[in-house]
Amino acid sequence: MLTVGSLMLLEEKARPLPKTPLWTIEGNPTVLDEFAKREGTPMVINLWATWCPPCRREMPVLEAAQQEEDDIAFVFVNQGEDKQLIEQFLIAESLELENVMLDPSTALGEETGSMAMPTTFFYDAQGQLVDTHLGELSSATLKRGLEKLR
Repeated sequence: MLTVGSLMLLEEKARPLPKTPLWTIEGNPTVLDEFAKREGTPMVINLWATWCPPCRREMPVLEAAQQEEDDIAFVFVNQGEDKQLIEQFLIAESLELENVMLDPSTALGEETGSMAMPTTFFYDAQGQLVDTHLGELSSATLKRGLEKLR
């Protein structure tokens, strides 16, 4: 259950990207602000897990948006699962996602105040938070979030 403090953190706009250590699916260490500097574009960050039914349902919507939106980077940060399980899930669901990252200790969820999944963050090209969505994204909800990035 989210606490009032967690909700306040989620609602706080213009926050910079967290510097939480993450790993790429290939096993390389990274942090989101370094990734953002390389990309130089707005970013959608989705916190998810393979055991989460709403996460699983929204993945095709996010995958389609990632393929259609060349000027926005999509990052999929798995919370607490290992590489083998994630790769098996992606293959079983026929998902071709770029920028899958691992957060084995769920530190990013804690740092951002998100204790439930899925949670999606929308950051502008300067790395500032402009919107947050807690729960499953529909195509319409995702579109509204992407409009705030333009």
